[in-house]
Amino acid sequence: MSAIAISNFNSSRFVLTGFPGLEANYLWLSIPFSSIYAMVFLGNCMVLHVIRTESSLHQPMFYFLAMLALTDLCVGMSTVHTVLGILWGFFREISLDSCIAQSYFIHGLSFMESSVLLAMSFDRYIAICNPLRYSSILTNDKIMKIGVAILCRSSLLIPPVIIRLKFLNYCRPHVLSHSFCLHQDLIRMACSDIRFNSIYGLFLVISNLLLDAVLILISYIMILHTVLAIASREERLKSLQTCVSHICAVLVFYIPIIGLTMVHRFGKHLSPLVHVLMGNIYILFPPLMNPIIYSIKTQQIRRRVQRLFCLKRA
Repeated sequence: MSAIAISNFNSSRFVLTGFPGLEANYLWLSIPFSSIYAMVFLGNCMVLHVIRTESSLHQPMFYFLAMLALTDLCVGMSTVHTVLGILWGFFREISLDSCIAQSYFIHGLSFMESSVLLAMSFDRYIAICNPLRYSSILTNDKIMKIGVAILCRSSLLIPPVIIRLKFLNYCRPHVLSHSFCLHQDLIRMACSDIRFNSIYGLFLVISNLLLDAVLILISYIMILHTVLAIASREERLKSLQTCVSHICAVLVFYIPIIGLTMVHRFGKHLSPLVHVLMGNIYILFPPLMNPIIYSIKTQQIRRRVQRLFCLKRA
């Protein structure tokens, strides 16, 4: 057992894991990670700015995209201080209270992103399967209610399992698997009865991430059924092209989650570096890629971004 683990065995502080074996290169590693976080903040702020300032983008599809960009922005803010703090040598430990708070925001924002992606799939379903009633179904009032429902769902279901972490007895070495705190990491170190956390945590995953994934899949099966019934090949392609950005966003979100789950479940023999890399991909890949995907694949966003850069050059 390492000296760090022993010194933290009975304390209320936890050791964050950076990149095992690469400690001598932390300063160099901080450059790409700082660049990634900068791109996350700038990319999502740009999407929010474009949607806010361009009146032609004040439509349901782009309101949901703004929710996604805001969620991604918050995901970046929830981990930047610990990830870059380790690489810049500011700190390697985190208190229990801070760790619990960070895990609340990470998991809550993950559920929020899943819910927003589900709302976006509902938007695409209405737009393609019931286009004549699109504007009457997705009114501003309905979108606001959906936004409030997403916020309540992602923030009010998690506290029971997160608050319980405060009252567990952590008698195993206080060394986290990542450079940020996750619920499953904390209960792994507990010697108390964790059945409630395990069962309720599983319920949250099933009722949020898994249910959302199933409903998104069902919505696309129904969309595909409607699109295939369109006689014109050109119209079929046009309808499907409006879904490409959302499909990419769904894949960018769920593939890292599946990968991290597989690594945690079956990759105990793998190098700790693999766990750390998968954790960082899970946190950073969706917020980094979503602005890029929507800037490239969504014509209205792409044109407005191009105009924005042209104005700045002028």
